[in-house]
Amino acid sequence: MSAVLEVRDLRAGYGDHEILRGVGLRVDEGEIVAVIGPNGAGKSTLLKAIAGLLPPRSGEVRFRGEPIGGAAPDAIIHRGLCYVPQESNVFAGLSVEENLAIGGWAARGRGDARAASVAALFPALAERRRQRAGSLSGGERQMLAIGMALMVEPALLLLDEPSAGLAPALQRLIFDRIRDINAAGVAIVLVEQNARESLRLCRRGYVLVMGQTRAEGPGQSLLEDPEIRRAYLGG
Repeated sequence: MSAVLEVRDLRAGYGDHEILRGVGLRVDEGEIVAVIGPNGAGKSTLLKAIAGLLPPRSGEVRFRGEPIGGAAPDAIIHRGLCYVPQESNVFAGLSVEENLAIGGWAARGRGDARAASVAALFPALAERRRQRAGSLSGGERQMLAIGMALMVEPALLLLDEPSAGLAPALQRLIFDRIRDINAAGVAIVLVEQNARESLRLCRRGYVLVMGQTRAEGPGQSLLEDPEIRRAYLGG
């Protein structure tokens, strides 16, 4: 199977503080890959470096075989790679449909069709299309953020903590929609506080510790590994 994303020996950080210390990652076409690890491991930094929001200090990032390390975020989006941050991921003062329109700026005339697809995936957004994004519930805002990314028809989604702060029922809904998005052919890199659920969802997983890859393998194998269960999954 061909790789949609390849990350090799990636180093990145902020100022004098190096966060990523030689991280490697591979995502095949149509695959869900989970990245788990303790707080401060560099998971969100990894997504930002891939998405062009943080320039790599060294290493390589390739999307569909082409180097994108250090490319501008808008150029990366145009290629079909979209990042959904954990916070500040919608325009609170604009309506749902206005947010989707902004998300679809790179859709090149397919905005109406993509908005219909997003509405089918998230019916609650269709019901609230004229409502201000800032007045939505936490779960609805997360749906909208993901919907905005889907407006670009991405080949790969980077999702940073999509279930953070949500009630269990809404977490289940978000995870179900992630499955649906992946079933439609979109590859996903999932950074998620609910490490157990992310490993159940993924085909493969990576364990990131102090900016380095400590383990990788099939999600089920990582779930059953006694050392990983004890250190990162609560026993």
